[in-house]
Amino acid sequence: MAITAAMVKELREMTGAGMMDCKKALTETDGDMEKAVDYLREKGLAGIEKKAGRIAAEGIVRTAVSADGKNAVVVEVNAETDFVAKNEKFQSYVAEVADQLLNSDVQDIEAFFEEKWALDPSMTVREKLASMISVIGENMNIRRFERMSVDNGLIASYIHAGGKIGVLVKVESDVVNDAIAEMGKNVCMQAAALKPQFCTNKEVPADFIEKETEILKAQIENDPKEAAKPENVKMGIIKGRINKELKEICLLDQVYVKAEDGKQSVAQYIAEEAKANGAKAAVTAFVRYETGEGLQKKEEDFAAEVAKQMGN
Repeated sequence: MAITAAMVKELREMTGAGMMDCKKALTETDGDMEKAVDYLREKGLAGIEKKAGRIAAEGIVRTAVSADGKNAVVVEVNAETDFVAKNEKFQSYVAEVADQLLNSDVQDIEAFFEEKWALDPSMTVREKLASMISVIGENMNIRRFERMSVDNGLIASYIHAGGKIGVLVKVESDVVNDAIAEMGKNVCMQAAALKPQFCTNKEVPADFIEKETEILKAQIENDPKEAAKPENVKMGIIKGRINKELKEICLLDQVYVKAEDGKQSVAQYIAEEAKANGAKAAVTAFVRYETGEGLQKKEEDFAAEVAKQMGN
């Protein structure tokens, strides 16, 4: 049976599914509208488009680590509300997403969406997501993921506040034991708490330093007392302030939060633990995800909504 544009339009209006999904449903069911509706519902596609415009800025971050500790992934899956983010069904789904990513070799989200869903190869990852949206009743999105691996050592992971923050840390070490694993977890907790931007100061881009230098120069020139100082003194002040800032944004240079003296750096803590375990150990990379960072959350303006209703 020939599938017409009018049929596709009718099915779309009935279900809220996308145009291409409606066309495929009608093709698969030989134009039977009732069966096409069932087809879309079975695939979890009915009603999806009505939810797609809603902002999904809540959700959770999840990590998955291989049995040998050498490979790991961190993924963020979003929903619209914190209530759903705490839902057991949603959390189980995110865990399944993380496990599949751990065993997948896809390099980006789009490729992952087209991959077969491991627990039900009859559908793709995208179709499974659509099905979950239909079941849970909120817009959802697999937003981002990142993998980490190590040849010698382990990948430490940490989840904070039930999934609000997730961290992976690469620990390169010739000794792997409980103490080294605990050290890795402590560094993960450090990254979660103090939100570093770089692992070491060697990773800081030159343009970042240039920008900060220009800002500090302007601050000094706007301060009559500091502006009157000799140029070499002003440059010394700028260098000192930049070094102080780098110690705040570079993980290994930060003051270790559990340091008893309040002075020990993260790098010194790692060296201390390595020596105590007869190991050559170093933290060489980290990934820190925070749920919803960079996403625009929808703000409801109650007064405007009331005014709109009165106007209508």
